[in-house]
Amino acid sequence: MFVAVTASELRRKVRLSERPVGLAPTMGALHEGHAALVRQARADNATAAVSIFVNPTQFGPGGDFGAYPRDLEADLARLEEAGADLVFAPAVGEMYPDGFDTYVDVGGVAAPLEGKARPGHFRGVATVVCKLLTMTRPDRAYFGQKDAQQCLVVKRLNADLNLGAQIVVVPTVREPDGLALSSRNVYLSPEQRGAAPVLYRSLQAGRRLVCQGTSDAEAVRRRIRGVIEREPLARIDYVSVADACTLQELDRVDRPALASLAAYFGETRLIDNVIIGGGP
Repeated sequence: MFVAVTASELRRKVRLSERPVGLAPTMGALHEGHAALVRQARADNATAAVSIFVNPTQFGPGGDFGAYPRDLEADLARLEEAGADLVFAPAVGEMYPDGFDTYVDVGGVAAPLEGKARPGHFRGVATVVCKLLTMTRPDRAYFGQKDAQQCLVVKRLNADLNLGAQIVVVPTVREPDGLALSSRNVYLSPEQRGAAPVLYRSLQAGRRLVCQGTSDAEAVRRRIRGVIEREPLARIDYVSVADACTLQELDRVDRPALASLAAYFGETRLIDNVIIGGGP
């Protein structure tokens, strides 16, 4: 497994690598969800590449950039076990050198939900992903369904700027009790960790309501909220039932919809989502 720390090293190694190349962009603090991305990249491609970069431009003021968990040695060991061939682990100055002043803004799909709750977040995401796809020129790039809005933003970016990668969305990996794996789960106290699976239970309750014949999107939102509100350690940020492609809020669940949410447990903010609804 080759570890590159500069863009020039990365480009040189990719040129020498067998195609197709699959890239899994990450911010490190790797868990089984990231390993699933790497294994899928390994299965689909001759060369599996991974980036590890805690991207400062996607953290807002007062965010947890400084405290975000970092353990490069452990991450590299996990990646080698998962079958990665190439790792790009740049310093901040390599990605954003002095004088850097170019950013990427994706339009409507980046505006609601996480875009509204975290102003500037997707500007940072789109910029760093654009840089990674441009430097690596992968045939495929892998992202997790847990960050569903990010997946839509990246798909829009990739299509609009003709970056040429196939964007592959890998299903959310969960703990046995349903909690979506996240690097931020380590911030939860034992009591908060015990309460956090309420998020997935609430989404499942919303999904069941639709499966039982309800098409009223507001009724689904109320059901999801009602389940979470019974957990005293949870504080809702938002609950959404939106078109799965545009993220426009729905009145009726008459097409595939993304039921998504964000909630706080203490100072730790977690997100989750499921796809509900019918249609092609």
